Amino acid sequence: MKPNDLRKTSAEELLKKQSESTQELFNLKFQLHTGRLENTSKLKNLRKNIARINTILTESKAGGVSK
Repeated sequence: MKPNDLRKTSAEELLKKQSESTQELFNLKFQLHTGRLENTSKLKNLRKNIARINTILTESKAGGVSK
């Protein structure tokens, strides 16, 4: 996801995406440890997306976009 696309979404939708992504990350980690995960790059991409969502939520709580 692009940060500009995330900034256009509402806080409620971001929180929903955050919880879905966290659940998906848990499932992928479970698959990794059981040996069923073939594409491990999904973990890295998902962690980055969660970090982007958290950053944008923090920016919106601070009252603006940091430059």
